[in-house]
Amino acid sequence: MFFRLDSVQSDRLAEILVTIHLADSVNRLAGNLSHGQKQWLEIGMLLMQDPKLLLLDEPVAGMTDEETARTAELFLTLKGKHSLMVVEHDMSFIRTISEIVTVLCDGSVLAQGTLDQVQADERVIEVYLGR
Repeated sequence: MFFRLDSVQSDRLAEILVTIHLADSVNRLAGNLSHGQKQWLEIGMLLMQDPKLLLLDEPVAGMTDEETARTAELFLTLKGKHSLMVVEHDMSFIRTISEIVTVLCDGSVLAQGTLDQVQADERVIEVYLGR
């Protein structure tokens, strides 16, 4: 109840708010944010801890196209600072943010490579499209 940010913490918070596109919403209640903004807030809460690895499960599910694009921009700014492992079904989003895609099936690696490579992989087609 009596916690106060020091100047270093305050500066870090301001930096993260800019990174997650919420600097203009700093005085809004989290419950009043859009779905996408809530997702960014959650990512920001993780970034405040300066993790080496972020595990994200369907981070753009339910987002508008604009929010999805801004999330892709956000993830691209994190490259080189953090490793990201993203589980996502939006392939256009994945194409934007990733260089290497790994497809899992029953907990094992089914295919790995560029998005084009894994989408053309016969095993991936068989498992996910049922051919």
